[in-house]
Amino acid sequence: MPRRSSGGRSARAPARAPARSPPAPVNRAPPPAPVQSSSGGSMLGGIGSTIAQGMAFGTGSAVAHRAVDAVMGPRTIQHETVPAAVPEAAAASSPYSDACGMHYKAFQDCINSSGSDIGKCQFYMDMLSECRKGSGLAA
Repeated sequence: MPRRSSGGRSARAPARAPARSPPAPVNRAPPPAPVQSSSGGSMLGGIGSTIAQGMAFGTGSAVAHRAVDAVMGPRTIQHETVPAAVPEAAAASSPYSDACGMHYKAFQDCINSSGSDIGKCQFYMDMLSECRKGSGLAA
């Protein structure tokens, strides 16, 4: 049996099927969270956990304050006291403002200037006592 010629043409390979791309990944829902039993843990365990969390927060806060102080310098707090102004109406209602105010002020000035030696102020004390007796302001 004689062979047939292909007429000078080379034999073609059979056509292949087009290459498929891999399938796209499917988005799956995350697995459900484990169910916590309501009967687990004690009240003291919850309180202990809260205390531990508070201590950790306080420690972290203290560390942060120290770090800021290291960079910015220590904080200083200054308290200022403002003397209260004495209203004139209150000064006028003082029992020593009218008759014995001058003697009382002289006695107070003497005590403030002499310190612990009150004997130096006896004269001013006697004058104040006389003024009080004369004006009816017995003390």
